[in-house]
Amino acid sequence: MYHSGARPLLVWPIHDPQGLVLPHIAAILPDLKTLFSGVFAGVTAATLAAHAGAIARLEADAFFSVLVHPARASLGDQFLSLYRRACDGLDPERLLHLCFPDRVVFALRSHHREAFVRDMLACSAWGAPLLYQRSEAAWASHPANYATAERLGIHLCALVVGRPLDLAWCHLAVPVARLAAILPVISRRDMALLAEIVWLLREDLITRDVDWLAWEDPFLLGQEAESLRREREASAEETRKRLAYVQPILEMLFAAHVQGVTS
Repeated sequence: MYHSGARPLLVWPIHDPQGLVLPHIAAILPDLKTLFSGVFAGVTAATLAAHAGAIARLEADAFFSVLVHPARASLGDQFLSLYRRACDGLDPERLLHLCFPDRVVFALRSHHREAFVRDMLACSAWGAPLLYQRSEAAWASHPANYATAERLGIHLCALVVGRPLDLAWCHLAVPVARLAAILPVISRRDMALLAEIVWLLREDLITRDVDWLAWEDPFLLGQEAESLRREREASAEETRKRLAYVQPILEMLFAAHVQGVTS
């Protein structure tokens, strides 16, 4: 069970060259400063190039610790460098919320705000590591091709691990010591790195299904949800995009399971 009097910290990878998320951060900042004691933000080079002013404003606020990734860094290396930075010098029991700013913006600027705040405040009582998973209501809000592709990993995980864990997760609360312990053994350098983290924490991972992980794109794009969902479901390109990042997740799970069986 996680116990600590200090407020947790957010750990955010920020890739937002289109500027869909950054303009919302000022609006949610009062809530962030109530719930958390700071944000570790890993900013991609493309985001910095497109929005230098917005990133400078984050850097000017002591609440944010900003790490700008090299332009050629792989996705996995970006995650790892950010997670290492977040663990560096902190109390081993300090709780880190590894998540994504678009999801947090949506949760705090939608009708899910009250539930999100309540869950963040209650987190320490539930224990950690804690994986927030999409509820049935949250999955129902996503386009069918998104949900079908990403739930492949969940179904396979249930078969292999005996538990339906969301390998393409959006929000994970983990103590510094637990994250620091697994970082050196993470081998993936793509989106499957997130799945590998869940795999490494699987034995004592706590899960909680939440509605506030509903589909955030309609809010961020300012579009009507049903029409946007139909558009995405009809798009072969969107289906290919989802399968492209689910494939390495499935490969990771197969490889990890086979290694575990044969070792």
